[in-house]
Amino acid sequence: MNKKLQPFALASTLAMIGSVHAHEDKFQWLEDVHGKKPMQWVSQKNENSAKQIKAYPKFDELVENSLAIYNSKHRIAYASKRGDYLYNFWKDENHVRGIYRRTTMEEYLKENPKWETVLDIDALGKKEGVNWVYKGMRCHYPENVRCLVSLSRGGADAVEIREFDLSTKSFVPKSEKPFFLPEAKSNLAWIDKDTLFVGTDFGDGKSMTDSGYPRVVKLWKRGQSLSEAKTVYVGDKKSVSIGGYVAFDDKTPLPIVYDSTTFYTRDYKVYQNGKLVDLPLPKDADISGYFKGNLFVELKSELKSNGKTFKQGSIVFTPVEKLIAQQPQFTTLVEPTKTSSISGISFTKNSIFINWLDNVKSKLVRYQQSSNGKWQQSLVPFPENGAISVLNVQRDSDEFFVNYTSFLEPSTLYHVDENTLTLSKLKGMPQQFAANKFKSKQFFATSKDGTQIPYFVVMSKDIKLNGKNPTLLYGYGGFEISLRPSYSALTGKNWLEQGGVYVLANIRGGGEYGPAWHQAALKSNRHKAYEDFEAIAEDLIARKVTSSRHLGIQGGSNGGLLVGAAFTRRPDLYNAVVCQVPLLDMKRFNKLLAGASWMGEYGNPDVAAEWNYIKTYSPYHNLNKNKQYPKVFFTTSTRDDRVHPAHARKMVAKMEDMGFDVLYYENIEGGHAGAADNNQAAELRALTYAYLMQQLR
Repeated sequence: MNKKLQPFALASTLAMIGSVHAHEDKFQWLEDVHGKKPMQWVSQKNENSAKQIKAYPKFDELVENSLAIYNSKHRIAYASKRGDYLYNFWKDENHVRGIYRRTTMEEYLKENPKWETVLDIDALGKKEGVNWVYKGMRCHYPENVRCLVSLSRGGADAVEIREFDLSTKSFVPKSEKPFFLPEAKSNLAWIDKDTLFVGTDFGDGKSMTDSGYPRVVKLWKRGQSLSEAKTVYVGDKKSVSIGGYVAFDDKTPLPIVYDSTTFYTRDYKVYQNGKLVDLPLPKDADISGYFKGNLFVELKSELKSNGKTFKQGSIVFTPVEKLIAQQPQFTTLVEPTKTSSISGISFTKNSIFINWLDNVKSKLVRYQQSSNGKWQQSLVPFPENGAISVLNVQRDSDEFFVNYTSFLEPSTLYHVDENTLTLSKLKGMPQQFAANKFKSKQFFATSKDGTQIPYFVVMSKDIKLNGKNPTLLYGYGGFEISLRPSYSALTGKNWLEQGGVYVLANIRGGGEYGPAWHQAALKSNRHKAYEDFEAIAEDLIARKVTSSRHLGIQGGSNGGLLVGAAFTRRPDLYNAVVCQVPLLDMKRFNKLLAGASWMGEYGNPDVAAEWNYIKTYSPYHNLNKNKQYPKVFFTTSTRDDRVHPAHARKMVAKMEDMGFDVLYYENIEGGHAGAADNNQAAELRALTYAYLMQQLR
């Protein structure tokens, strides 16, 4: 072809492709997040949906219930110890955006401790005229004086990062050459008080991956411009994210650079003497911690090394120097059983604590190594029907906190004595609904392939099994995330007390039974998660807990995809669907915001063989005007820069174009969480419960 004609030929070809795609997807214009026409469409939908749902007679009561719970002064102020203080982030009716505050341990133990405000986000936003949302504080360990504060405009994942001084309770002045990053999806980690690992949008068009995360790691010295920072590593654009961090064995630093080549695979390197050294670890393994000279690793698949076989889901360890020398000597710390998996691992100064899930119920075990190298186990005495979370773990201390909760027991925060493992209650939430009137029970449903799928039901003690109970089935089923029994005052007050039944699904794709449970629903096996969900719905109906007329489902993000697939696969099973910040257009998900990062979970729709199975469940592509769908309620956020709001927008537009009645609410702020403050959250939750009651009674 004549080279002079190539640009014109290319333009013509692109125009044809665009025309074809526009014909295939006539709602693609809604992908313009802040465009005038899409935002007018959003405003109209919001107004229409709010009018319908707010007609529910008890709507205002639901808002008041929600706001009272969100702003309750009886909430536990969970705190992190830094130096001599315990720090906490707190929102209430007087601090809508929140304050970062601190107190001493002596004060914290009191019923009403005195707090000292460190940073007021409401005041900062008012002063600067920006709707700031607090996204976290990362402090330089072990001094804990200088910190990096992340601030988001309206709740987006992209943040502005500023250096803050805890000793002066103020941002570091320009005269001291503070670290600062403009708004971006960035990775930052302290190496020392004047040096950081930095990954961000360096403005050259080459520094971000296709997923929208950093692909370059630099060594950034105080006083340097970003362009002067030394490049340490450059990853491929097809990787998900690249970054650096420092692991600590007590106070010994181990600088690590990682390259997340996919969502579930990564390469690790140690940064020593100005050079990177590869760590010979399985690509799908996770580094769990650095403890007493050993690097601990969680295996996502079976490992064979030095003539030994290590079980999938195990925690193994090897001396760091052996690993760096490319001669790892792995030893098993713990391995899972048929019913148990590792939910979390924590390292104190002298012990390792593993949070186990056994048939989705938590137990906490301490592991200490004796002088002969053997590991001694001790069970921390908690009830076996709830969820345990280990908090405030410090690498230079044996003190830590544990939070315990269950469906009907509000959260209680305990101090654990490292030596005796006795529990001392620090804080406890009061009951916020009539929990004594309800019971929780675990059942197992049989999925299509015969697998037993656990789920929990929270219901009235006086329930009548007549198939008429309004029932809400909640699920997620992805990314190895486990759904555990936990107390929700909102669910209790605004659903259970209103006559509803709550169901928590532990379907495949989650992490309830370890990596194998997750991997069973990856990519071409995605349908397994949906079959599990349908099996639970059918089991509830068979037990006469409810019926299709009174059964609703709810899920957000990947859970939004779950319920989207659920109602397009089996619309006969449900009469209400709450689809929140969802993925729905699985043909274009990898082209929208962070979507490319999730191809390790779903597959690549641009590969014909993979699109062949993705299209079997893509909700946007499986809508059928000849079917009868329930009246679905979709919610999202304009400021969600993780899952594009166009997924929900386009689904609603297409369903309405087919003649279906649907509801839609897009919060202008909120990010992927859906709401930026307690007032917005209370309104959104009230809309959800009012809709469910309208549909399911």
